Amino acid sequence: MEVNAKLINSANATADVKVSADDIAKRTEKLAVNAAKKMKIDGFRQGKVPVAVVMKRYGKDLEQDAKGEIFRDAINESLKSLGKNQKDMLGEPIFAKFDEKDGAIDTTIEMSFRPEIKIDGYEKLIPEFSTPRVTKKEIEAKVNEFLNLIAPLEKVEKDSLEKDDFAKFDFEGFVDGVAFEGGKAENYVLQIGSNQFIPGFEDGMIGLKVGEERDVKVKFPDEYGARNLAGKDAVFKVKLHEIQGKNPAKELSEEDLKRALPGEKEPSKEKFEAKIKEQLKNEKLQKLIQEDLKPKLADALSENYDFDLPKVIVEQEIDLQFRNAWGTFSKEEIESFQKDKDALSKKREEFRDQAQKSVKITFLIDELAKARGVSVSDQEVVQAIYFEAYSYGMDPKAHLEQYKNGGMLPAIKMALTEEKLFNNIFSKDKKDEKEAE
Repeated sequence: MEVNAKLINSANATADVKVSADDIAKRTEKLAVNAAKKMKIDGFRQGKVPVAVVMKRYGKDLEQDAKGEIFRDAINESLKSLGKNQKDMLGEPIFAKFDEKDGAIDTTIEMSFRPEIKIDGYEKLIPEFSTPRVTKKEIEAKVNEFLNLIAPLEKVEKDSLEKDDFAKFDFEGFVDGVAFEGGKAENYVLQIGSNQFIPGFEDGMIGLKVGEERDVKVKFPDEYGARNLAGKDAVFKVKLHEIQGKNPAKELSEEDLKRALPGEKEPSKEKFEAKIKEQLKNEKLQKLIQEDLKPKLADALSENYDFDLPKVIVEQEIDLQFRNAWGTFSKEEIESFQKDKDALSKKREEFRDQAQKSVKITFLIDELAKARGVSVSDQEVVQAIYFEAYSYGMDPKAHLEQYKNGGMLPAIKMALTEEKLFNNIFSKDKKDEKEAE
């Protein structure tokens, strides 16, 4: 086997590998000899199977295994000559060329490595901003929201059901005249206009009188979770029992404060409002970071730092962006891609610039996180996935397993690291210069 490896730049290398037919035959025979010592075949004692028999039955599979071993050896030899280790390599090597003739192989393997990045002086690129302020009016609005949330539902005497009313009703759903599982409930309470049910259902109930029955016709969304219902027309038979509403208190009672501040020894309106103020300030800061500060800093980093990008990762990102955009292509475009491979390649190439920028920013953020000592533990990743599962009423263990099987954990960890990093950069420990007005 001949291996000639060379660096293209600090993040990419190629290895020209030539493997003779004799190299492959010898490696295959070696595997067959080892297999014969362990293999059990009818008519032969274990460990006494002739190599010729093993080759006759499993020769093709053993040859593929031999080629795999040879290429792994070629990659290891390439890394050694380049002064690199396996841990330096990103992604899987790519066979850029693969010619097989008369049993011999002539191939070119492309490898990518973590780029060398120097991020000195990044501090001057951090955009200036003012800590978000919270007004007394905003705090009062949140207090009123809380009072409305905890207010008990009461029966309301009115002619018919309107938007924002709470309906107490029975319902049963039918598709093609047949009731479906999970589509029935009695004395269910729903706020009309809350959009908890599928589109059209709540609007279809407006105008109902107490005691009245009605058929509400809807269509399940195409992306509905239950596949047997997705995109189907349905009829819900509903009967309204009662119209309900809320009459929230004007002020926070002592009991309300205890509910609002669980675990607080001396709950007070001032403490509750301080908590609301902090929450609102954090929400405003997060919005500012995501919509303004983060894009500005990312663009500034991308413009001011240049380094070699690992080709393997860039190609993966192009593929990802291309797949994500597939649903936005017209029927005519997709048909042309199926007929014309050059058109498909040309369209894919349109995503290169954005993919390169995305990969570049990803590495910059990773380097910036190291510089600022920001990291995310595996436990934090699990906690985030569990929290997401609880939010959607899903089994957290199954949700975690789904992410694991999909190879999504590194991406989630990177997203959490990014969020933590920008909070670290843009959070100010100083008090507001002005109190809420």
